[in-house]
Amino acid sequence: MSKKQVWYEVEENETIEQCLDRMNKDGYMPFGRKEEPVFHIVDGEPTYLRQKIKFKGILIGE
Repeated sequence: MSKKQVWYEVEENETIEQCLDRMNKDGYMPFGRKEEPVFHIVDGEPTYLRQKIKFKGILIGE
């Protein structure tokens, strides 16, 4: 039995479209999106690295 809601994170080596295709193949459709910055420490200072994007997927047909 599949979960009704699952969060999918866009991986570093994939596009948003590829992530959405992966969701669709698993039987989920996007229902929400959230973004958060990812930082790393350089010379003792936090430095922006990239943006983390996640999509909330809900089961298709629910």
